[in-house]
Amino acid sequence: MLGAAATWTLPVFLEKTFFVLDAVASDRLIQTATGKDGTILVVLQMAGGNDGLNMVVPCADDAYQRARPRLRLAPDKILKIDNYTGLNPKLTGLKALFDQGHLAIVQGVGYPNPNRSHFRSTEIWQTASAADQIVGEGWVGRYFDNCCAGADPTVGVAIGEEMPQAFAAKTPIGVTFSRPEQFKWRTSEPNRGRMSAEEEFFRQLNESGVGEESGNVATDGASIGSIFGKSKSDLSPLDFLQRTALDAQLSSDKILAIARKYKSTVPYPQGQLAASLNIISRMIAGGLPTRIYYASQGGFDTHAGQINAHERLMGQFNDAIAAFVADLKQQGNFERVLLMTFSEFGRRVQENANGGTDHGAAAPMFVLGGAVKPGLFGKSPSLTDLDHGDLKFNTDFRSVYGTVLDRWLKAPSQIVLGRKFPSLSIV
Repeated sequence: MLGAAATWTLPVFLEKTFFVLDAVASDRLIQTATGKDGTILVVLQMAGGNDGLNMVVPCADDAYQRARPRLRLAPDKILKIDNYTGLNPKLTGLKALFDQGHLAIVQGVGYPNPNRSHFRSTEIWQTASAADQIVGEGWVGRYFDNCCAGADPTVGVAIGEEMPQAFAAKTPIGVTFSRPEQFKWRTSEPNRGRMSAEEEFFRQLNESGVGEESGNVATDGASIGSIFGKSKSDLSPLDFLQRTALDAQLSSDKILAIARKYKSTVPYPQGQLAASLNIISRMIAGGLPTRIYYASQGGFDTHAGQINAHERLMGQFNDAIAAFVADLKQQGNFERVLLMTFSEFGRRVQENANGGTDHGAAAPMFVLGGAVKPGLFGKSPSLTDLDHGDLKFNTDFRSVYGTVLDRWLKAPSQIVLGRKFPSLSIV
């Protein structure tokens, strides 16, 4: 503390020495493994209710063909996994990851007594609660509370306009980092003939493939841009770059330096999701001590005009993840990063009169990474034995969470989730 207070009067070499010693001491106070050298989890929310049947397609099931005369995908276009199941034609990158042994597909994921409200179901997924429970803390927040005492505030980083409810904790920790495209023309200092550090960085990021698209814009029948739950962060969108970062005392310039020290040669596509994964990859490469990153892709509430909307979303999803994976491989970090997808619910089996699908229940999850055990997990739900028109779940989503906590983050899932759920052989 004395060293930190005195550095403004000291030579540069002594200032650097104090900073290095402080960083070493800080790391010793937090969990043994950090995002600098340990495993990292990236949670990707597909907001709005993704149509799992047109993502992981039961292409050999006649009931699928009958229920979706306009929305069904042509059997000869589907990327077949086995004789019954295939992937959406846009998911070529995901299919390659599956073939390479880096993708696990968990089928029929849901929970008992499913809720079909976007906000309530999102709350259930983000708090890992039962349908009849109201829980204040998120499942990631309980991980922070129980496993990350004294950690750097950047142990959790959410890309978005507000903190997801998953991060809500008794002892608040984690940082919300607004989407990079929102910073395009915003600076923290007057323009005096040169760009500020923030503007220079985000212009560089935009030039590498960040599009103009906003996560809140609904197009082609999609009406949900993002759902973060009820918990709002106290941090403003620029706090991550403009203020001292809580107990870690990292200035905005130092945080910028972490993100700016790495620039991938992998081209990222246009779009909000690609922008989010691009900045996450930079933080990972720069050695930010983050264990869990959180990003989202909106637009999945496809009540009408689904065929074009969902095709576009699947293409953006595939291309962003393909670039992210290529980037991680280039860094040498692919083996220690796990990406897990979820959506608050799936869609109904039967298409509606507007060329879309209505709120459903069970849906698949993707878990991918260099250390994943590949394959199809869970059972493909019956398309005829339905719950009021919805697929019946056979894998509780908390089994996926619990497996990731126990086997990937090395955290006690029973404490974080409140009870032990059956594990899956996905990692």
